[in-house]
Amino acid sequence: MEKNIVWHSHTISREEREKIKNQKGVTLWFTGLSGSGKSTIANEVEYQLNKKGFHTYLLDGDNVRHGLNNDLGFSESNRKENIRRISEVSKLFVDAGLITLTAFISPFREDRERAKEIIGDFIEIFIDTPFEECSKRDPKGLYKKAMNGEIKNFTGLDSPYEEPLSPDIHIQTTQSDIEESANIVVSYLKEKGFINV
Repeated sequence: MEKNIVWHSHTISREEREKIKNQKGVTLWFTGLSGSGKSTIANEVEYQLNKKGFHTYLLDGDNVRHGLNNDLGFSESNRKENIRRISEVSKLFVDAGLITLTAFISPFREDRERAKEIIGDFIEIFIDTPFEECSKRDPKGLYKKAMNGEIKNFTGLDSPYEEPLSPDIHIQTTQSDIEESANIVVSYLKEKGFINV
């Protein structure tokens, strides 16, 4: 006797995903000069959120430039495409109910505005560190190379960085350490209802 098997699927909405995770999907967009502390602070924010049981994913140059965007160089058009692709990936993660952290220089206001349009739930975080301080830190030796003419179109030196005019969060790293900076971001998420603690 043939068995009558009924197949039906249940589509999970974004609202249901967010309810299960006890959080709202959002992208935390860290912008600032090379060496400003974007990745360092983003990592600390992710660590603090994970400790509290929240679901996150961090996108930065290391995991994006070597995979998804390994066909892109550093020309202006390639930089724009890099940000566009990151925005589209972030949008998918946000739809999955994740708190997505992105740490990219993203020097142009126009590109950050486009990212905001694509993603929707978008918090712009300006990691404000003076050029002189970044060049002193120089964790990857990029400033030294740029000043010696080995790197062209270096943001802040011979390529512009357009500071956010009204970021959601403005962190001055000469006034806050890593943990304090991360606390500012986590507190903002609580205050705006993206996480329920």
